[in-house]
Amino acid sequence: MKRSTKLAIVLPPVLVVATLAGLLATTATINAVATRDEDARIEPYGQRVAVGGRELNVVVSGDHDQTVVLLPGLGTAAPGLDFAPLIDELDDTYRVVAVEPFGTGLSDQTDVPRTAENIAAEVHEALQQLGVERYVLAGHSISGVYALSYVEAYRDEVVAFVGIDSSVPGQPSGEDPIATDAVVLLRDLGITRLLRDLAPDPYDVEAYDGATREQIRMLEARNTAAPTMIDEMRRAADNFAEATGRTFPVDLPVLLFVRVDDLDVDGWLELHEAQAASVTRGVVVRMTGDHYLHRTLSADLAEGIRAFLSEASVPGSAD
Repeated sequence: MKRSTKLAIVLPPVLVVATLAGLLATTATINAVATRDEDARIEPYGQRVAVGGRELNVVVSGDHDQTVVLLPGLGTAAPGLDFAPLIDELDDTYRVVAVEPFGTGLSDQTDVPRTAENIAAEVHEALQQLGVERYVLAGHSISGVYALSYVEAYRDEVVAFVGIDSSVPGQPSGEDPIATDAVVLLRDLGITRLLRDLAPDPYDVEAYDGATREQIRMLEARNTAAPTMIDEMRRAADNFAEATGRTFPVDLPVLLFVRVDDLDVDGWLELHEAQAASVTRGVVVRMTGDHYLHRTLSADLAEGIRAFLSEASVPGSAD
């Protein structure tokens, strides 16, 4: 009776390392070439506004008395395109201004530190350049933290705040550092691009057509690990820490849309309920969706915003 044998092939460690190095060199080269090609295919949108010797890109839509200013979350590579579904739902009633802070969308890079105060000042200067003097401030994710600094500095201009699953002071993990060196390394090695190609596209929903998704993908490759966004990521923990104990003015109307499913932050709903309770007119609307509520629930958000601003008698709100 013949006995079967199995042949075990063990590659020498040096060969394993060499093979891995070759693969990484290939992915890095593919990423570099693809990024250069994509830069030439990114299409302009919005308009550019001079701020601090550089230019911010903004998307302005609608011609109405009341203005809603949209601010993005951390890591949003193309805010003007990311907010497109919400802009479409709001601009029949309001003038909508989606600001792309430095390092995002088509805005320039900057070496000005990405502190909450600096970001607020730059957004304010852009609005001044556009002649926007009274407005509702609406922020997604970390812009909820930036909004506290913003309102503190420009309270006479902000008539209400709307949070789109917005960050709040004291949230768990808010002050944890982000591994930015790893973000840059993965980008340079082409791993980020590879993983993005393999993962489901978060913009593959009805509100975004194929051309828009492609533009967002190219801007993600360009902006996500660029110097300005990396600096903002590095300072995120400090920005959270500096917001500790801050609240909105008690007379500022505050509307908070908060997701209530698949929560990865302990006490998320309770933190927002406490923030709403700190002002005279504070409302929490529970939403079933993911963190980027505006990508799939923009119609619900717009309806809630219109109702809240009307009921709160915010100047210029829809009847």
